[in-house]
Amino acid sequence: MRQSDTWLPSKFVQRDGRLRASRDPRHLGTGSRLAGELVAQCYERQLRQHARGRLLDLGCGSVPLYAAYRPLVQQVTCVDWRSSEHVDVCADLCEALPFADSTFDTIILADVLEHVATPEPLWLEMSRVLAPGGRILVSVPFLYWLHDTPHDYYRFTRFALARFVRLAGLELVALEAIGGAPEVLIDILAKHLVRVPALGTPLALAAQQLGLLARKTSLGARLSERTGQSFPFGYFLVAHKPDPALR
Repeated sequence: MRQSDTWLPSKFVQRDGRLRASRDPRHLGTGSRLAGELVAQCYERQLRQHARGRLLDLGCGSVPLYAAYRPLVQQVTCVDWRSSEHVDVCADLCEALPFADSTFDTIILADVLEHVATPEPLWLEMSRVLAPGGRILVSVPFLYWLHDTPHDYYRFTRFALARFVRLAGLELVALEAIGGAPEVLIDILAKHLVRVPALGTPLALAAQQLGLLARKTSLGARLSERTGQSFPFGYFLVAHKPDPALR
């Protein structure tokens, strides 16, 4: 990553030894803190298990996950559609990626796929530049508001995501819902509360904090898991590229 010495946390921060959602509204909207916390929890857990070697961060933006994956890998390459101080390569993710076959061991696509107008070619390109034995980690929203408009094109079901993996010649390692109906309802409530003068912001924060606390109870965890099958807040997947030498 270019100018890594000047990198600063943005959407995600390290707090109490954990990857957490930022409390700075300049980086993460107050009404989106619950979503940020859930995505942070997924990446913290899955990166530790799967990130290694040469990592490609596609649609990296301000590289919010850098602190989480940097200690786990040997090299980081950041790609985005526009230049910034940390972007190594500017590229349109709807076009061929400017890398040779089997260049990377880990690929991150964090809340980006819904903004790619032609997602199937991107999956084929990710498979091409991924080395045998490598892993792709992807997060996407589902029952979530329109964001980064007008470049918000899709919401993918778990069946669509599994199909992308299969058509790209990859194997599905994990595909899980990020939250369920309680998280969806709290997110909608919080995003409307923040618009209420004076008391709206503290009420939105309180609602989201209660939702996070409820998830730590056995009843809350079961409710999120069960409703996530039909009313997912989002999805997280890990895909693997088979190594022919090991077959």
